[in-house]
Amino acid sequence: MTTDSQVTPHTTDAVEQPESSPTQHFTPNRTKAEYVGLAARGFVMGCADIVPGVSGGTMAFILGIYEELVMSIRAGARRPFWQALLRFDILAALEAVNARFLAAVLAGIVVAVFTLASWLEWILKSHPVLIWSFFFGLVFASIVTVRKRIRRWTATLYAALAVGAVGAFFIVGAVPVQTPESAWFLFLSGMLAICAMILPGISGSFILLLLGKYQFVLAAINQRDIVSLAIVGVGAVVGIVTFAQILAWLFKRYHDLTIAVLIGLMAGSLRKIWPWKLTVESIIDRHGEVLPTVQQNFLPSVWTGEVFLALGLAVAGFIIVLLLDRLSTSK
Repeated sequence: MTTDSQVTPHTTDAVEQPESSPTQHFTPNRTKAEYVGLAARGFVMGCADIVPGVSGGTMAFILGIYEELVMSIRAGARRPFWQALLRFDILAALEAVNARFLAAVLAGIVVAVFTLASWLEWILKSHPVLIWSFFFGLVFASIVTVRKRIRRWTATLYAALAVGAVGAFFIVGAVPVQTPESAWFLFLSGMLAICAMILPGISGSFILLLLGKYQFVLAAINQRDIVSLAIVGVGAVVGIVTFAQILAWLFKRYHDLTIAVLIGLMAGSLRKIWPWKLTVESIIDRHGEVLPTVQQNFLPSVWTGEVFLALGLAVAGFIIVLLLDRLSTSK
């Protein structure tokens, strides 16, 4: 799907663009209302990033800002930005990285993380079926809508989709482990989590869970542990700027192939987001938290009020994405 805030999709045979036009992928002239809309999209991304199994990248994909987000982050390591910075031309440096766009999206993410972390922590423990159902509907609908961004499907693209789906299916089924809490590992966790966070289908929070750092980071947010958050944050900045270079190159050279793989990642992640799970095995971490290590998805056999509510939330999530897609298409 496309919006007026989204970059123009490239074809698979696109040619690398010159670096003399740092804002060529961006939409510089936005109204205040559009920036508020970007902050709202960032808020949705932040909500998703908190939940293990739901990717903020998926939400960015659904909301039509994914490619501009990747290109803007990528610009932070490119020549125009650093040349302007060395000349102390701050305005040119900010323009080179699409700073207004990034600031609006980041503001929404930060507000979501710091205002909803404790609430989402509670609802995940108290009503997990309901929250997972809503996100399942969102992600499933995004697969349906994003596939339209590829005009002509080929055998190669279907194969790429299958590879992405199988890869995500096994990654989200991996077992969480216990790991050290030293600075170097927090830095590494931030790097790996942020890379997953901008990949639709692979949750950065889930990567933190696999690395044994999800509860640690969530507690650091709720307790305002600035030092630990700063270490994780520095690792995240290094990781996202580095990884964005790879993603941007793939979008420019192999756009349709990259989209196909990303759709596959979203499809494979549905294994983790499935609402009804039976915990077969679990462990207790060093903080006394029970972490499920082996879970099986199942269909509910008794149609209770919660089941109907969960189905309603899944349908609501599905319809929301379809409406957003129709709105963006009409615009």
